[in-house]
Amino acid sequence: MELYDVMRTTFAAREFTADPLPDEVLAKILDQARFAPSGGNRQGWRVIVVRDAATKRALADLSAFAGRRYAAQAANGESPWNSIDPPRVDAATIERTPVPPRLTESIATAPVVLVVCVDLKVVASIDQDLDRVGIISGASIYPFAWNILLASRHEGFAGTITTLATAREPEIKALLGIPAHIAVCAVMPLGRAARTLFRLKRKPVAEFSKRERWDGPAFGR
Repeated sequence: MELYDVMRTTFAAREFTADPLPDEVLAKILDQARFAPSGGNRQGWRVIVVRDAATKRALADLSAFAGRRYAAQAANGESPWNSIDPPRVDAATIERTPVPPRLTESIATAPVVLVVCVDLKVVASIDQDLDRVGIISGASIYPFAWNILLASRHEGFAGTITTLATAREPEIKALLGIPAHIAVCAVMPLGRAARTLFRLKRKPVAEFSKRERWDGPAFGR
């Protein structure tokens, strides 16, 4: 596929056919994804390829904790899990909120799940001393994760970047034997999509781009 077509049609797939994703195709996908940029070209990404049904089920179940709060906040008109506004729903409401299957079940049912990690010893966390949640380390891992999805789309497969399970990172580390200095960044189900979207909805450039300053005139009109 042409590059711009891949970029415009790579969607979040959460339902998959029974078709396998062979090791040789997955190896090809990862071989292309490794050309993503990273700070200092240190390539701190690590990937655990999970096919075992019980392990996939455990990863899906670990996503339920964060998924429950996500669903409760969304139902209350909030932006779930944002680091600025505390939840307006109480703990009891969160606890009794059912977890939508779409948030967890793709992990259990996908042919393969990638647990994408990063070595914190080699990424430059420039914002680690700021009084906010750190995000800069993500520049050294999420381009790699996105490359996996782009390459998967090119090969006729699909998936999505899920992060709900990371709220239970210690349990993930115990489950998979991950060392303490490694951060879990994404749990990524991959497979042959049950359906394909060709028209993705996104805001126009003028809605998110400004000239010269935060309050400058819109760019892209």
